Amino acid sequence: MGTRLDIDLDRSSPVPLYFQVAEQIAEAIRRGDLTPGARLDNEILLADQLGLSRPTIRQAIQYLVDKGLLVRKRGVGTQVVHGQVKRSVELTSLYDDLRRAGQEPTTRVLSLRPVGADEAIAGVLGVAAGTEVLHLERVRYAGGEPLALLHNWLPAGAGLTSEALAARGLYELLRAAGVRMRVANQRIGARAATPAEARLLDERRGAPLLTMVRTTYDDQGRAVEHGSHVYRASHYSLEVTLIER
Repeated sequence: MGTRLDIDLDRSSPVPLYFQVAEQIAEAIRRGDLTPGARLDNEILLADQLGLSRPTIRQAIQYLVDKGLLVRKRGVGTQVVHGQVKRSVELTSLYDDLRRAGQEPTTRVLSLRPVGADEAIAGVLGVAAGTEVLHLERVRYAGGEPLALLHNWLPAGAGLTSEALAARGLYELLRAAGVRMRVANQRIGARAATPAEARLLDERRGAPLLTMVRTTYDDQGRAVEHGSHVYRASHYSLEVTLIER
């Protein structure tokens, strides 16, 4: 059973009923009456409780899903999302930041294999096109929820294993191998999820994703990794401190 909601509707108000429902659910989340992971009753039960049509309830829930307050899970139902991950723009990995925030990250390694570098990857890693490099593809989870899809390319000989990447962060493994990361160039953007990305991140097709492309260099100025990552905008944000000069 889901959490029973105390919703008071003003049917004479010009405010649409779906919006009244959505705003009162959002307020219950803000107050802490609905905690992260709490389940809502299904649409049929909610519609019956409130005397509303199922499409009205569906519209209210979709509004809150789009705002990142609720998430739909197959076989589970509709739940309040876990708190959004806020990350400072620093030379740290997502794994580092999640651990620092008290969340226990987990990783699913989708691919770890040598590939021939195309011209773009060869250019950022400073090798000739066609040179063998290591390509990683992973899904990073926080609080049991998929948070990010991570693609990384590294010079050959990095000595990484799927088992190590599933248990530890990439930067942690590189530091343990003696790599001294000093500076990175990073570009942040946004776009819609592809069907494949939506499936891996448990999002709807076309959902908004944050993108981050980063190349990291060691203390000798050599590129040690290049990453192209996408993050669920409903679960993740970046914070930047601005200083007046």
